[in-house]
Amino acid sequence: MAAADKEAETHDDVDTEEALAERPKMDLSVEIKKAGPCKKHVHVRVPRAEIDRFYQDTVKAEAAVAVVPGFRPGHVPAKLVEKRLRSELSAKVKQRVLFESMEQLSTNKDLDPINEPDLDVDAIELPDEGDFEYEFDVEVRPEFDLPNYDGLTIERPIRKLTDADVDTHVENFLSQYGQLVPQEEAVVAGDVVSVSIESMHDERKLLEVSEVSLRVRPVLRFTDAELNGFDKLMSGARTGDDRETGVSVSREAETVELRGEKVAVKFHVLDVKRWRKPELTKELLTRIGVESEDELRDEIRKNLERRVTYEQRQAVREQVLEKITESATWELPEQLVRRQVENALRRTILEMQQAGFTTREIQARENKLRQNAVSSTRQALKEHFILDKIAEKESIEVVPSDIETEIRLMAAQRGESPRRVRARLEKTGMIENLEAQIRERKAVDIILERAKYKDKPMELSLDERIEPVPYSVCHTAVATESVAEAEPGEEAAP
Repeated sequence: MAAADKEAETHDDVDTEEALAERPKMDLSVEIKKAGPCKKHVHVRVPRAEIDRFYQDTVKAEAAVAVVPGFRPGHVPAKLVEKRLRSELSAKVKQRVLFESMEQLSTNKDLDPINEPDLDVDAIELPDEGDFEYEFDVEVRPEFDLPNYDGLTIERPIRKLTDADVDTHVENFLSQYGQLVPQEEAVVAGDVVSVSIESMHDERKLLEVSEVSLRVRPVLRFTDAELNGFDKLMSGARTGDDRETGVSVSREAETVELRGEKVAVKFHVLDVKRWRKPELTKELLTRIGVESEDELRDEIRKNLERRVTYEQRQAVREQVLEKITESATWELPEQLVRRQVENALRRTILEMQQAGFTTREIQARENKLRQNAVSSTRQALKEHFILDKIAEKESIEVVPSDIETEIRLMAAQRGESPRRVRARLEKTGMIENLEAQIRERKAVDIILERAKYKDKPMELSLDERIEPVPYSVCHTAVATESVAEAEPGEEAAP
């Protein structure tokens, strides 16, 4: 209930939390009605006796500090204070009454809000006579019965890493240290092309990018569309050539009027480069941060093990969440879902960063999620509410050491200091996402501890088919700042 809280923070007379805890509860009359999916309407009546009590307390406080000619500090008559500060007293009493009544409402178990109330403090007036009434709408957690989550049967993917897996990933990792060599030859798959991009719909220009470098892969993934066959489209092109095609806009794209529409996309080739594989010299090993090729392979194997753990966990988690959300037929407001899109993206990216995925892979996943932002976020919210309720039932808590452990792991994988990682998380507001992620993970762990398993082989994902680009085909500028927040070409440490 932060709306009145923020307003009251600007005044010196707001009590401390300790003082509020000692103060007796207000005699409030509260009526709560359902106002729609995950929304309640609250009507509050504050008796006149409570208003008068707050008024007298405020007058005494002001009299103690008022400076009035002819009177010593602390000896100004209350009647004089009331006369000289009438409007100020009324404003302060209103703020105090709202603040304390909202604080008291926040402990009401019938509410359980998930956002600040829709309350216009300035529009509320404190009456000179009679009771004080105000009302507001607030979004609340959905009401539902927990499904049975004990003894679920889960298929568990199993993968034993081989030397061939390590070889493939060593090759992929070293490619970022290779040299891009200009080419006069025609484009082949795997080349890097610098291109300008334009998109059009009904002769209206949408996207215009002057220059961007792209690896020629089978799929080019925008934030709201996918171009399949990008490698075939660019094959044979040379500097100065144009290539044109069409893509279908995602049915959940931000630009509502273009959902499902066909958009023309044109690429103009500015130059062509080809990767030259680097020699694994002592200097390169030092630059990477290892002393030998064996140490590099060990580090990459460890990274692959983290990724296998992530893929295993995701596969198992998806089955768990699918089973426990089968009965989650309750509705979620569209407005709530859309506001949570960025939070859902942040949490997915946090998990991938912790698992050691590269920036390109994270960007590709982010773009895919953005193409189905509404439906994927709606499902993620349902999962969150169910896991949160399980965590509450199982008395799960997240302690500071849990967060510190996660930050240290992320720092080690990205070659950064824990302090820098924490600062970035705090700056982007992702610390709360991290805490919620840990709490839900602990809830999933409890479910997994009680589950029954059937093992099956697992494929190790390394999707080299996808080239992500942080643009929307529907917009004249970058569609949105990537949640991954990485520099172009940045990769995770081995």
